[in-house]
Amino acid sequence: MRILAIDTSGSAATAAVLSDEKLEAEVFLNHKLQHSTILFPMIEDLLKMLELNINDIDAVAVSGGPGSFTGLRIGVAAAKGIAQGGNMKFIGISSLDAMAFQQVGFDGIICPIMDALRDNVYTSLYSWQNDELFKVHDYDALHIDDLISRLMERSERVMFCGDGVKLHRDRLIEALKDRAAFAPLSTNMPRASSLAELALLRLKKGEEDSIFTYGPIYIRKSQAEREYERKQGVRVE
Repeated sequence: MRILAIDTSGSAATAAVLSDEKLEAEVFLNHKLQHSTILFPMIEDLLKMLELNINDIDAVAVSGGPGSFTGLRIGVAAAKGIAQGGNMKFIGISSLDAMAFQQVGFDGIICPIMDALRDNVYTSLYSWQNDELFKVHDYDALHIDDLISRLMERSERVMFCGDGVKLHRDRLIEALKDRAAFAPLSTNMPRASSLAELALLRLKKGEEDSIFTYGPIYIRKSQAEREYERKQGVRVE
């Protein structure tokens, strides 16, 4: 089984090829929001370096979010097109799951936070138990202060990761003191290799998603949709 994984859910664009035996290659570019122009050249270069063609790929994994609405649409549309064109298996993986998976073995709560604007974050809570990652709180979008209140009810150390760390690090340290830990730069953002490995675990269980029914995990409406509803006099959450 060989998996091509792509992630354009945030500021970084990343692609990887992983097989049953090893991670064969990965590209990670966190430089400007130019996913629509670099994604396919990135995939082409990756396959070329591995001396593969698209027919050598058995499955496509993609970040389903949450994250940038535009980025998610670019990535999911590209992954669906590749999977359909090559009659490949298709798997969607949450970017929050991928980031938590990268903090392997942390003894405490793992809390990815992705910027959702206006001091809001996309988040979820995880823990490692017997070498397996478990979700202990479902995906959510909430104000950073509400997240802190939720974490203050717990006693464990908390590992934070994601692009929200840069924005809220001082506030998290002030509230949680020495209970707050932060992922290193190498594992702070979702990586395509993690998406691929999580996808491989699902495929081995016989699980996959349909390109016809799968949709990104938006959690909340886009800013454009909220502004439109506000102008129309619709109550906006």
